[in-house]
Order: sequence, then structure tokens, then C-alpha cells
Amino acid sequence: MAGMHELAVTESILEIANQAALESRAARVTDIYLTIGQLSSIVDDSVQFYWDHISLDTLSEGAVLHFQRVPARLRCKACGNEYELNEELMPCPACGSIALEIISGEELLIDHIEVIREEK
Repeated sequence: MAGMHELAVTESILEIANQAALESRAARVTDIYLTIGQLSSIVDDSVQFYWDHISLDTLSEGAVLHFQRVPARLRCKACGNEYELNEELMPCPACGSIALEIISGEELLIDHIEVIREEK
């Protein structure tokens, strides 16, 4: 079942995309490229589900969402080693410590938005 968290996120994306379209005097938004951290709880399908509904009758109606997942990066608090997370949470490969902090991997970023401008 789609979560409420995704609804809030999708509303934010829509707001930003529509604002960008207005500022560039675009006729409509065609594509939105999103980068989502591996550890983010965002479910792509849920965002797409909400998008199809809430983007109706806006400048972003029919825009295609492109999801790109990026690996998480962790830093070991014990030895300072930084590493990329391949699969599940794992201890520091350098010293085996489990005292870790997440540097990146929980983010949701809008990389860029493509629009079509009005023909003169």
C-alpha cells in the first residue's frame, strides 16, 4: 500500500516542478530526474502512483519521472574509514567496527527538470 510519506514527497516534487515551469514560462514539464539514496524509504511505485493523480490539470501532467538510486556512503567512527554500502548494512571493512555514521544515502534530490516552452 502506498505510504503517506510518499504523498508528501510527491507533492513537494510537483510544487517544485510547477514552480520551475512557471519561472521559465514553460508550456509544460516533460521529464523530472530524481536521485534517491539507497537507504531512503521512498518507494518509486508509490511516488509514481501519487504523481499520476496529483499532477492532473497542472503544468506537470504527463511528465515522466526518472528514478536513479545511488549507493549509500558510511563513515566508521572507530577508524574514520569511508566506504560505499553495496547491499545490506555491514560493519567497517577496514576494522570491523559497527560504530558507523551515514554520510549519504537517505536523500531525495531533484536533479533536473525538462520543460517545453511555448512556441512564439
